[in-house]
Amino acid sequence: MAMHGVFLAICSYILFLILGLTISRVFFVIQGASEEITQYGHDYLSIIMCLSFGVYIEVIFERLLQSTGKTIYTMFTQGLGAIINIIMDPVLIFGIGIFPKMGIRGAAAATVLGQIVAAVLAVILNTKVNKELHLDIRKFKLQFKAISSILYIGIPSVIMVAIGSVMTFCVNKILVAFSSTAVAVFGVYYKLQSFAFMPVFGMNNGMVPIIAYNYGARKPDRIMKTVKLAIVYATCIMLIAFTIMQTIPGTLLSLFSASEDMLAIGIPALRTISFSFLIAGASVILSSFFQAMGNGIYSMLISIMRQLVCLIPLAFLFSRTGDVSKVWLAWPIAEIVSIACGLFFLNRVNKQLIRPMREA
Repeated sequence: MAMHGVFLAICSYILFLILGLTISRVFFVIQGASEEITQYGHDYLSIIMCLSFGVYIEVIFERLLQSTGKTIYTMFTQGLGAIINIIMDPVLIFGIGIFPKMGIRGAAAATVLGQIVAAVLAVILNTKVNKELHLDIRKFKLQFKAISSILYIGIPSVIMVAIGSVMTFCVNKILVAFSSTAVAVFGVYYKLQSFAFMPVFGMNNGMVPIIAYNYGARKPDRIMKTVKLAIVYATCIMLIAFTIMQTIPGTLLSLFSASEDMLAIGIPALRTISFSFLIAGASVILSSFFQAMGNGIYSMLISIMRQLVCLIPLAFLFSRTGDVSKVWLAWPIAEIVSIACGLFFLNRVNKQLIRPMREA
């Protein structure tokens, strides 16, 4: 299964290599970007996509480490990649020392360089410390059943990420009708919320193998204890993020050199959207729980309900009022629908999988 995962990662890279060579400019044109932004975007995105083999190798080998419980090593690979990216960004953008001035291309080059170095480290760590897995390309034989098993669980995750991109695209189109500042506020929020969700996603990485191990060992009580604890911890983390966004939204926006217009739009935006944090942590945990139990389709349905069925239509309807501050209400409402779906599917999983284990 590990070798088939590596094979699928290589296939994914080939796909995005082709896309990087063909549609990187079109992607910006269809969003109505100016010629200058389109050129910058094309320069950056084409490099990122055409040299994305680094991130594919890094991610697949990090997941192999996580699958055997060695999550500490993924911190090393991601940390090294990020540090190299941070150091090389100004060096390649502005041309420091022996390095040429590359501008936006330098930013892309620094990113892929960090990814490639992290990928090399991930491969080395798997070879040296991940003794449970023995990857040998000479013994690899392509099996459709193995690929279908991986895709059955993986495709819902792919769709979930794709849905997030569709949501971002649609929300940008809705907000640009108000002003470019509203779009900028949305972009700043997305950067800030990534910091809020980062520890929750990190906890997910530790929770998923624990649940999967105990599912295989037929230990239902351990499974449910892990889920309950993860939900409690995730809710506490998101409560801290909620408190910060409620109390100092202006300070957070100032980190991005916010103008007066951005502050006027952004402060109520952060305060309104952050109400979704109160239940978002539980939603994230439940989605990962379903994937660990082999029910990735439930995670996908939750994502579809949250972003396509609720958030985008609600944001559009609220935008028709002409008041941009009402658009942000779509986020907490969508999150309420999301947690309702998550609890419904949790009940189904309990009846179909957890309860039979107890009765066995």
